[in-house]
Amino acid sequence: MTRKPSNESNWHKTSTLKGSQKAKTGMRWWLEIALVFFFYLIYSFARNQFGSASVSPEKALDNAEKIIDLEKSIGTFKELQIQDYFIDWRWFIQFWNVFYGTFHFGVTIFALVWLYIKFPKRYPTQRFFLLSSTGTALIGFSLFPLMPPRLLSNCGEFGACLTNKYPFVDTLSEIGGLWSFDSGTMQKVSNQFAAMPSLHFAWSLWCAIALYPILKNQTAKFLICIYPIATTFSVIVTGNHYWIDVIGGVICLMCGFYAMKFMNFFQLPPLPAFFRRKT
Repeated sequence: MTRKPSNESNWHKTSTLKGSQKAKTGMRWWLEIALVFFFYLIYSFARNQFGSASVSPEKALDNAEKIIDLEKSIGTFKELQIQDYFIDWRWFIQFWNVFYGTFHFGVTIFALVWLYIKFPKRYPTQRFFLLSSTGTALIGFSLFPLMPPRLLSNCGEFGACLTNKYPFVDTLSEIGGLWSFDSGTMQKVSNQFAAMPSLHFAWSLWCAIALYPILKNQTAKFLICIYPIATTFSVIVTGNHYWIDVIGGVICLMCGFYAMKFMNFFQLPPLPAFFRRKT
């Protein structure tokens, strides 16, 4: 004769399941903001320790010429041609300067917030995916400090002053946008040689991967699909990256993806009730 499970046993299983589901919907909103902000501060500090503050322009230039030689060997060093074609379209370049300086953070923050509010069960996994991909970028910044195209013709502290050989234009400085790397503050707080990998592209592709499955409007799906393509164009036409930096961004995202899959094998204990969000 089969024994029926007791009501107490059923209640225990149900409460355990609910606790598990709550644990997988993230923390309270202020803790999530603190976590992301704290992570980005640590990331920025670490990134800048291995960049222009401690690496000579000669080393960054040497790595840049390795990238250029590789692209030339396969016939794909076209960044200068692309910029030359559009450089006289001032309004067009200004748009891409603004795109480069704002969408990188704006779209990513929107994606995180929207996932947190509307799709809480997807949020923790996607958050870990993004953070682990971003952390992976530190390996590239530290092992391969790279002078971006815009600095090849720059004769300032961090530039190579090779105007005749590589006449790139620093569009943020020369044409204008909302901000510029040439400002004294930006030079002090940013790593001028953090070009490999392109985190702009990595974040844009993460946004597409995270948002496409949950978007219902076909126009929105189309826009999020072309967002990584638009980002690729923006980082090249503004002189901030070589196209191979984009491949570096893809590799970072792949590392983050497999780190996310690896973490999914672990059944982490539920967060204390105080830290869990109310859903």
